[in-house]
Amino acid sequence: MALFSCKLGASDDRIIIRDFEAADSSVLRKNLEDQGFFVFEVKKKPFQFLLDKGLKRKRVDNKALLTFNQELLVLIKAGMPIMQVLDAIMERHDSGVLYEVLLQVRDDIKAGAALSVAMEKHGNAFPYLYIASIRAGERTGDLPQTIRRYIEYLKRVGTLRKKIIAAVFYPAILVVFALIAITLLLTYVVPTFSQVYTDSGSQLPALTQLLITCTRLLRKFFVFGAIAGIGLLFVFRSWKSTEAGRYAFDRFKLTVPIAGDVFSKYSVAGFTRTLATVLGSGIPIIESLRMSIGTLNNVFMEKRLFEAVRFIEEGGRLSVALERIHIMPPLALRMLGVGETTGALEDMLLDVSTYLEEELEERMHLLTTAIEPAIMLIMGIVIGVIIIAMYLPIFKIAGTVG
Repeated sequence: MALFSCKLGASDDRIIIRDFEAADSSVLRKNLEDQGFFVFEVKKKPFQFLLDKGLKRKRVDNKALLTFNQELLVLIKAGMPIMQVLDAIMERHDSGVLYEVLLQVRDDIKAGAALSVAMEKHGNAFPYLYIASIRAGERTGDLPQTIRRYIEYLKRVGTLRKKIIAAVFYPAILVVFALIAITLLLTYVVPTFSQVYTDSGSQLPALTQLLITCTRLLRKFFVFGAIAGIGLLFVFRSWKSTEAGRYAFDRFKLTVPIAGDVFSKYSVAGFTRTLATVLGSGIPIIESLRMSIGTLNNVFMEKRLFEAVRFIEEGGRLSVALERIHIMPPLALRMLGVGETTGALEDMLLDVSTYLEEELEERMHLLTTAIEPAIMLIMGIVIGVIIIAMYLPIFKIAGTVG
């Protein structure tokens, strides 16, 4: 599919310039004319090879998807036919990825396709989990309830992601400014002082001499070090993109002290909330598990969960299967066991997710509280040592004069 820039005349005399994806310019022109546009120009966008490699964003982001589903829910509950619903939504979103996708979804529905079938043709724009939920809602005849569940799911996932980003944002800023301050000292202040001391010909203290030597080595081998660092990063990313590399790295992440627990809780919290959402849509347990596994975003944990799915296919219980693979805390497993016994598995999965999210928030708060003073302390020590090393010769000269 290529990207074309089109100049169009609308029925209300507006001139519209918009981008569309199509296999061929003539097919695109005919489709636009069939939709009632007067086509002035269809021009292929340059640098298509860059767009094909992923620089063009094709997926509908979570914020746009949330807004779309909120509008979709309100209009469907109001009793409007799906074609009128899509028309109303497209009037509010008259550009962007969502608009372009909805244009094609609308055409497919007009041709007789179901909403889920029309959306399934755009798997690069809509998450697979969302399409499956819509299909399940159509099958059960309760599409509004399915959309409502997915809206709650998007809100909870988005809120958790924002809290985690907020928790690591300030420490990251501190680290960046600390590195900038230390770099300025080593590349500008220290060389200036070292030149003064060299010109004076005085004997320098060992600490000062060590710092000057380190600074010279840093400046001399900086370019080589930067190239080597970029090369190592490239090698690491290439290795991590392989199946064995991704598996080993994801397994290593879970073994890192403190951080491993955070990674694990975040993955399992997302998995349990996703599983509850899909089960609530009326999808069978095995299919729901297979659909939800991808939300873990950890190959090592995904393989362990596939083992649990095979155990359940053989007649085992979900709580027992998860206990065998050791990815959940004991309290969460007991909660799931109660949910299975009482027939309230969906509600218990949501409770487990909430419990893990609250634990995760508490852990992130403690980590942030501990990291901030630690960064300040380390930065103060490093900068203090640099300043003391630079001023030691001055103190020595002053003592000699005295």
